Amino acid sequence: MKINLEILNASCIFDEKEVIDLNTKELVPKMIVRRRLTRASKLVIELLSKVDFKDGRIIYGSAYGELLSTSKILNAISNNEIISPTDFQNSVYNTAVSYASILSKNTSEILTVSSGEETSLKVLKVGAVKALDNDEILLVCAESLNINNIEEVNNCIKYIECAVALKVKLTLEKPTIDFKNVQNKEYPKSIEHIMYIAENFDINKKNIIEIDI
Repeated sequence: MKINLEILNASCIFDEKEVIDLNTKELVPKMIVRRRLTRASKLVIELLSKVDFKDGRIIYGSAYGELLSTSKILNAISNNEIISPTDFQNSVYNTAVSYASILSKNTSEILTVSSGEETSLKVLKVGAVKALDNDEILLVCAESLNINNIEEVNNCIKYIECAVALKVKLTLEKPTIDFKNVQNKEYPKSIEHIMYIAENFDINKKNIIEIDI
């Protein structure tokens, strides 16, 4: 089965260590809320603003989840220290998209996908099936890998903090973007397919992909 999606809007942000030019203070005016946000949460909130998505179904993908919060918990256990309640709360995979939905008062369905290197491909497939209802769907993937000593284990990617979002809908038109043979050496492989689509998005033309279910 093949399902075609039109990309209505797309945005991506990335940095070799940490994305710094975020508008978190403007997007989340309450300081008490901002202080609880994880790095991935800030990235997702930024992307929702960039693609103008406030309400609707969201498919979120991350292979590594909230790696910084998880590493802090493990360090606390290793050092016989008290685990931070905030780190514990933020350590689940759907933290980022949950904060974003709460802030935008989005009560629609949200699904979180984690499938290793195929995460973004699975996000595209789940999104395509959900789009059969003729709803506009937001597809988001994020990885924030900037933890202590990450350089000791990372020798294969350039950007260790990155996020990407596509706003899509069902279409019967023919595909214009081929993402099946992606060559990627800079981003985590878990987001490579959706990142490739976002980077090839052209606001001045039809942007259509074919998803093989």
